[in-house]
Amino acid sequence: MIELSWPQVSARRLERAHLAAPAADKGQAAVVAAMCGAHAQVMSAAELSIGLRLDGVTRAHVREALWDEGSLVKTHGPRGTVHLLPADDLPMWLGALSSLPPGPGGAEGVRLTAEQTDQVVQAVRDVLAGADLTIDELSDAVVAATGPWAGDLVMPAFQGMWPRWRQAMHTAAHRGAFVFGPVRGRKVTYRAAPAAPVPPDARAGLVRAYLAAYGPATPAQFAQWVGATVRWAAEAFATVETEEVSFDGRPARVLAGDTTVPDGPPRGVRLLPYFDAYLIAGRPRELLYPGPAWQRALSGGQAGTFPVLLVDGEVRGVWHQRRSGSRIDVTVELLSALTAAQRGELDEQVERVGEILEGRPRLTLGPVTVGAHA
Repeated sequence: MIELSWPQVSARRLERAHLAAPAADKGQAAVVAAMCGAHAQVMSAAELSIGLRLDGVTRAHVREALWDEGSLVKTHGPRGTVHLLPADDLPMWLGALSSLPPGPGGAEGVRLTAEQTDQVVQAVRDVLAGADLTIDELSDAVVAATGPWAGDLVMPAFQGMWPRWRQAMHTAAHRGAFVFGPVRGRKVTYRAAPAAPVPPDARAGLVRAYLAAYGPATPAQFAQWVGATVRWAAEAFATVETEEVSFDGRPARVLAGDTTVPDGPPRGVRLLPYFDAYLIAGRPRELLYPGPAWQRALSGGQAGTFPVLLVDGEVRGVWHQRRSGSRIDVTVELLSALTAAQRGELDEQVERVGEILEGRPRLTLGPVTVGAHA
């Protein structure tokens, strides 16, 4: 059995995630495909995730790819969370995610039945066939198409209550009923998803993409990443030819024959934003978040809730950016000392953050007082 160390795997993942060096010959869609999606619950974080992997790309370019070119789409991806995905890969994602077993749902009297979920999904598909709608417009249309039960305010959400039908939002997205549309004023809109046949090997395609980016990995780790049961993940792994390796003394799997690693150790200083794909998929957590990073940069073991400073493939600090007009104040809290060369790289990363977000950055080294993102 081939043995792979953490430094070898770290260097391999950084290279494939285009974090060892920005991609020189790829477009945004290709980079997002290599990441297995860019988390976009915080849109500026998605813009940073993509921009940090491509020279010269700014938030304006990301928005152009999303809303004008259509090479990216915004929808509910793994774990039901909002992601940017390559438009060309959307059928694969929909085929894989729509095969996930349903979750436990809400409490009795709150959760939707399977039949009600089907009705909501079809209503969303039908009402968005003709126009982009805000959430309020979509809600009114779904309730009118299904029944008063869909509008019952039973879901606690942000200082208020949401209607019952919204439990099915990520299911509707996974079944291809909608994607996000451009913001109208300050309101998010939803639109019909682009129509395309779902490939028969969608689950296998997703496993291959995940293992190419984040292997070696186990079915249990894949299940955590995608938001599935371990049984579903193991069945998905079985659709792909893989090979077992020893990763840091533990069995894990890679795509068959895909055991190459870079010649040198992981290198580089990177400022990764909230919920960057590399942080969410990076396991085992204790290797990526060594020493004090485990307590400081994770929230109950959850990754991505703090933007992090990545040094030579490991989390060595947290950071935060605050915008005021065109000025962007970047505060970096170090968990270990930097060499002079690493400090120079940090300055370059701060400048790059400013370029991507189209502002004037200013770096401060000191404590980050902002708490974890929900």
